[in-house]
Amino acid sequence: MTKIENPPSHPIDHLALRGVPDAPALLIGERVLSFADLDAGVGRLAAWLRERAGGPGERVASWGAKTRAICLMPLAAARAGLIHVPINPLLKGPQVAHILADSGAALLVTNAPRADMLGDGRPADCAFEDLKAAETAIDSDGPALPPSRAGTDELAAILYTSGSTGRPKGVMLSHANLWLGAESVASYLKIAPDDRVLAVLPLSFDYGQNQLLSTWYAGGAVAPLDYLTPRDVVKAVARYRATTLAGVPPLWVQLVESDWPADTAALLRRLTNSGGALTPTLIDAMRATFPNTAIYPMYGLTEAFRSTWLDPALVASHPTSMGRAIPHAEILVCRPDGSVTDDDEPGELVHCGPLVAQGYWHDAERTAQRFRPAPPASRHGGIAVWSGDTVRRDAEGLLTFVGRDDAMIKTAGNRVSPTEVEDAAVASGLVYEAVAFGIPDARLGAAIVLIVRGRGGDADRDGLAAWLRQTLPNFMQPQTIEWRDTLPRNPNGKLDRVAIAADWTRQVAA
Repeated sequence: MTKIENPPSHPIDHLALRGVPDAPALLIGERVLSFADLDAGVGRLAAWLRERAGGPGERVASWGAKTRAICLMPLAAARAGLIHVPINPLLKGPQVAHILADSGAALLVTNAPRADMLGDGRPADCAFEDLKAAETAIDSDGPALPPSRAGTDELAAILYTSGSTGRPKGVMLSHANLWLGAESVASYLKIAPDDRVLAVLPLSFDYGQNQLLSTWYAGGAVAPLDYLTPRDVVKAVARYRATTLAGVPPLWVQLVESDWPADTAALLRRLTNSGGALTPTLIDAMRATFPNTAIYPMYGLTEAFRSTWLDPALVASHPTSMGRAIPHAEILVCRPDGSVTDDDEPGELVHCGPLVAQGYWHDAERTAQRFRPAPPASRHGGIAVWSGDTVRRDAEGLLTFVGRDDAMIKTAGNRVSPTEVEDAAVASGLVYEAVAFGIPDARLGAAIVLIVRGRGGDADRDGLAAWLRQTLPNFMQPQTIEWRDTLPRNPNGKLDRVAIAADWTRQVAA
């Protein structure tokens, strides 16, 4: 079998050169940055970063709201030869401290209040620079670095994602991963230079960051938005005359319940979804709210950026389908032995091709578990991502999600490690043991239930809840916390998670 060669790509900072120089690229409040402004700003910010972070290959982290500097960081860090580590602004001190320490970040760019939140948690060898200084550098007449000449296989970013066990792990993405991901999405979404993308998702994960990258690849404009209520999104669509909106199921639930003026809804040309499946009921509501707007259901994982998309023309007839492979991706459904399944036979989704990441940062064990040689049937060969997700492929080649092989909780569009919630509970000093699991929730996708065994038989309910609010971001907060005197164990002496969840379910049903 002749193997497919990877398509050409470029250093990711060259996205600033994709648009017409005087065309809008970034809409920040009332400020409009052209592509010429974008390229110049990236160059000056890159020079500023390199001076403060050190030589090529150093990691630079950014943690903040969607300011101009935060939006330019993915390109500026790459232009400086640095590796960008974007951090979700919803995370709190302990999670951020872990990411900084694990990545070995030489520099953290954030604001003073966030830096203060870290306290002694910021590693001693990680310098701090205020976002205000970064903004000043962008507007200065100081030196500017030219477009980089980085090799496209060089590491450009580390994106942290939760796993089924332990703390978040860093996914290593090359220039080629990011460039071809942007090219792929821009092509199947048919983004055009006159498009305006309202970026409401966090820029710290692949789906959110690609709001920037795919739009700039197409020469379009991005309007970043940090919203508090669904109404803020409605107003922003009208304000920026947005044509594209990416979301996750819980957001779509809120948006279809909002009041949309007909002329505002009509501005949107396309809606995209990832981070969880759309239900037929939700799709119907979206079609009713946005009758002339194309809906693009998608499936992805940080380890391979994005895997599948469903053509809007098929949404009505196949509302539960994940669709087919995106451009530059090869998607196989495999048995445990690596052979390809028959039609309608469940198997593991295996992603092959140039979008596959380079593994997990400084974690050879987990890299070996997920990144393994491609199945023999692969036309790309090399290393593939074995997703851990079970899917089916029908006779038309359309995929349907069946379930996950691990214990990940997908809530409000976020992947939450139960272990991370459990560790936070135990760290409170109020409980000996904890088990977290997800339960179906119409609005969140899954809600988190936490079962704990208290110290000395005490149940400090208010104390534990307060500790978790202080320690974990909102999307990781348990909806229910229940206390037990004992917790069942399996023959190996480990907590019997299945039995604990089943016992809770029985009690609720009783």
